Order: sequence, then structure tokens, then C-alpha cells
Amino acid sequence: MALPDLGIPRIKCKVDTGARSSALHAFFLEPFEMHGKQCIRFGIHPLQRRTDRECICTADVLDQRIVTDSGGHREQRYVIETTVALGDEAWSAEITLTDRDTMRFRMLLGRTAIRNKFVVNPASSYLVGKPKRDSGG
Repeated sequence: MALPDLGIPRIKCKVDTGARSSALHAFFLEPFEMHGKQCIRFGIHPLQRRTDRECICTADVLDQRIVTDSGGHREQRYVIETTVALGDEAWSAEITLTDRDTMRFRMLLGRTAIRNKFVVNPASSYLVGKPKRDSGG
């Protein structure tokens, strides 16, 4: 998966139909205002199990919402809207920002983001190609 508006050419992502919202790992969040709009600057580590590569991203804040994670913990999160690209498809999706550093995947693609776009086959992985091993992704 890619997040081209955020300058992220590839990030390993878990498709999770049990999750309503999508989530992106952010290791710092820095809200600010620009031209009268609420914005957020945040850092992500796009490669699994690695913190030596960072991407600093900026996006407009769409909303702030209380999200309940799979463990039942409630957290207020910033929500952004950005382009997600998977294979030959690209579309706009809402994504919440949270610290996923201890999670297996730096991004979770929830059912709202893929609604009416894809059918999920839980027996398959990497249907649009597996990343090269040296990329760390």
C-alpha cells in the first residue's frame, strides 16, 4: 500500500474487516493552524520493526474522534483524509493517527476504507506483490 499524499511510497498494511476505522502509526503528533485550518504534523516509521527511517508528514485535520481499540481501550485520535493506493487502485480514505509501534503492522486498513471497493479473501496475502526483502517492509 502507498500513501502518496503523505510521501509514503510503501507501507505494510493489515486489512482488518473487524476494524471500522483505519489507523496509521504516528510516533509524534504536533497540531498547528495554517491559513485558518487545523493541521497536524506527525512522524511515522514506515518500515516494520525499524525506527531508523522516518517520514515527517503534514495533513489537514478532518476530525477528532474517540476510537475503541480491539482491547477495549478508548482513545481520542486525530482523523485525516488522504489518498491510499493499492495495486492499480487509488481512493480517498479517513485514517486515524495513533502509536502503533508495538503492533505488528504500522497501518490498519479498516472496513470503512474498503467498503464497495474490494472483496477480502482471508486465505490470501500480498495479492498485489510482495515487497523486496532489503526494503525492510
